[in-house]
Amino acid sequence: MNRKIRKAAVRVRRVCRQDTGMVTSEYAMGIIAAVGFALLLYEVVTSGQVRAELQGIVKRALSARM
Repeated sequence: MNRKIRKAAVRVRRVCRQDTGMVTSEYAMGIIAAVGFALLLYEVVTSGQVRAELQGIVKRALSARM
Protein backbone atom coordinates (compact mmCIF):
# COMPACT_ATOMS: atom_id res chain seq x y z
CA MET A 1 0.00 0.00 0.00
CA ASN A 2 2.79 2.45 0.88
CA ARG A 3 4.46 1.70 -2.43
CA LYS A 4 1.32 2.73 -4.34
CA ILE A 5 1.03 5.96 -2.37
CA ARG A 6 4.69 6.80 -3.00
CA LYS A 7 4.32 6.15 -6.73
CA ALA A 8 1.24 8.35 -6.86
CA ALA A 9 3.06 11.12 -4.96
CA VAL A 10 6.01 10.92 -7.35
CA ARG A 11 3.65 11.20 -10.34
CA VAL A 12 1.89 14.21 -8.81
CA ARG A 13 5.22 15.93 -8.17
CA ARG A 14 6.33 15.35 -11.76
CA VAL A 15 3.12 16.81 -13.14
CA CYS A 16 3.32 19.85 -10.85
CA ARG A 17 6.93 20.55 -11.77
CA GLN A 18 6.34 20.61 -15.52
CA ASP A 19 5.13 24.22 -15.50
CA THR A 20 7.71 26.02 -13.38
CA GLY A 21 6.87 29.64 -14.14
CA MET A 22 5.84 32.31 -16.55
CA VAL A 23 7.46 32.72 -19.92
CA THR A 24 8.74 36.02 -21.25
CA SER A 25 5.53 36.84 -23.11
CA GLU A 26 3.50 36.36 -19.93
CA TYR A 27 5.84 38.67 -18.03
CA ALA A 28 5.50 41.25 -20.81
CA MET A 29 1.71 41.08 -20.74
CA GLY A 30 1.72 41.39 -16.95
CA ILE A 31 3.96 44.45 -17.10
CA ILE A 32 1.82 46.06 -19.80
CA ALA A 33 -1.31 45.45 -17.73
CA ALA A 34 0.33 46.89 -14.60
CA VAL A 35 1.52 50.00 -16.45
CA GLY A 36 -1.93 50.49 -17.96
CA PHE A 37 -3.56 50.23 -14.55
CA ALA A 38 -1.00 52.64 -13.07
CA LEU A 39 -1.71 55.18 -15.81
CA LEU A 40 -5.45 54.88 -15.27
CA LEU A 41 -5.04 55.31 -11.52
CA TYR A 42 -2.75 58.32 -12.05
CA GLU A 43 -5.32 59.97 -14.32
CA VAL A 44 -8.10 59.41 -11.79
CA VAL A 45 -6.07 60.69 -8.84
CA THR A 46 -4.84 63.79 -10.66
CA SER A 47 -8.28 64.76 -11.97
CA GLY A 48 -9.67 68.01 -10.61
CA GLN A 49 -12.52 66.59 -8.59
CA VAL A 50 -10.46 63.86 -6.92
CA ARG A 51 -7.61 66.28 -6.24
CA ALA A 52 -10.04 68.70 -4.54
CA GLU A 53 -11.51 65.90 -2.43
CA LEU A 54 -8.07 64.70 -1.35
CA GLN A 55 -7.01 68.24 -0.44
CA GLY A 56 -10.20 68.64 1.58
CA ILE A 57 -9.51 65.43 3.47
CA VAL A 58 -5.94 66.50 4.24
CA LYS A 59 -7.07 69.98 5.37
CA ARG A 60 -9.73 68.50 7.67
CA ALA A 61 -7.19 66.06 9.10
CA LEU A 62 -4.63 68.79 9.76
CA SER A 63 -7.15 71.16 11.34
CA ALA A 64 -8.75 68.55 13.61
CA ARG A 65 -8.59 69.23 17.32
CA MET A 66 -7.19 66.57 19.58
